[in-house]
Amino acid sequence: MENRVTPRSSEATPCPFDFSEGLDFDPSLAALMARDSLPLIRLPYGDGDAWLVTGFDGVRQVTTDPRFSRAGIMGSDYPRLTPEPIVSPESINVMDPPGSSRLRHLAAQAFTTRHVDRMRRGIIRLADDLLDEMAAQGPPADLARQLSNQLPQQTIYDVLGIARDNWPRMQRYTHELLATGPGSRESAANAKAELRSYFGELVEQRRRSPGKDLISALAAAGDGEDALDDGEVAVMALTLVLSGQDTATCQISNIAYVLLTRPELMRHLRDRPETLTGVLNELLRVIPFRKGVGIPRVALEDVELDGVRIRAGDFVHVSYLTANHDPARYADPHAVDPERTPAPHMTFGWGGHRCIAVPLAMAELEVAVGRLIERFPGLRLAVPPEEIRWDTDTIRRFPLELPVTW
Repeated sequence: MENRVTPRSSEATPCPFDFSEGLDFDPSLAALMARDSLPLIRLPYGDGDAWLVTGFDGVRQVTTDPRFSRAGIMGSDYPRLTPEPIVSPESINVMDPPGSSRLRHLAAQAFTTRHVDRMRRGIIRLADDLLDEMAAQGPPADLARQLSNQLPQQTIYDVLGIARDNWPRMQRYTHELLATGPGSRESAANAKAELRSYFGELVEQRRRSPGKDLISALAAAGDGEDALDDGEVAVMALTLVLSGQDTATCQISNIAYVLLTRPELMRHLRDRPETLTGVLNELLRVIPFRKGVGIPRVALEDVELDGVRIRAGDFVHVSYLTANHDPARYADPHAVDPERTPAPHMTFGWGGHRCIAVPLAMAELEVAVGRLIERFPGLRLAVPPEEIRWDTDTIRRFPLELPVTW
């Protein structure tokens, strides 16, 4: 395939994807969903435009069809929302099967049911400690600071064996790497380099002196040619820090906000706690957990999709957000229905790039939300919903603070 750039077209729709008003669905995404054919979009950064696939079936095809490659975007200035590309060239997020299958198989061994069940006991202890502290301090409290920010971060840092005095540095670098402002490129590039260097040194240490942490396990996984090298382990750890803490951190606050502003959902979970996992999946489907789009793919050959001829070399973005709201897949797709018949959603991705740490993320959400509802039956917002401030600096959607009382 000739490596070409999707040309800039006067027909491309400029898409800053900067909507961040509460957890309302981005109206620009809704408008793109309503198009009769695939829209061509222009993102704030990168050279060239990209096709945007919005429907569930189309997203499923692009994420599983080998004619669309993530590895093929490396070396190009691909269209994106952040000044600095978030992913490293060695990351599993920009590998294609079957090359990525080896890494996924080895890394997934750390997130088996048995391992996550063991982690869950630690997550419960940590959640109880954090909620004990919140109760002892008394109302009002910032639930984002007290629970959402700490539980996923401390969990993934403990799982990876990151020393506690390095936690603030991890938090700062993660925020800088996910920033979208035009002046953030230098700090984002520095953050990525610092994280890569930190984990490279940590992997070398664990090779010499293994522990019971995940980095040691990844370093020891496989045998001979199947084993992960130091660079692969370091980038895998970096990826887990970004995804392992970020998604769960945002979603604990987002889910809590929805429950606090939808008292009938809160009552449903209090009355029927056995439905927690199903309701969480419904909330994960509906809540727009991020802005716009993530990492694109490139077409390796000409492909017909939804009546559009995508040329070899064209960039293609998919939207998991719109796929989760596809009316052809979900009846009344924007509604949170706690009784909805379970159906897979795309919040954790799809196909060969679905998040391998889903079992850990779900354990964190189940524990955090379940214990919160159980421990604080009178929990409510301490300020009107319209006074909640939302993140506007990064690709994420989440409340900066979540003042609560009880």
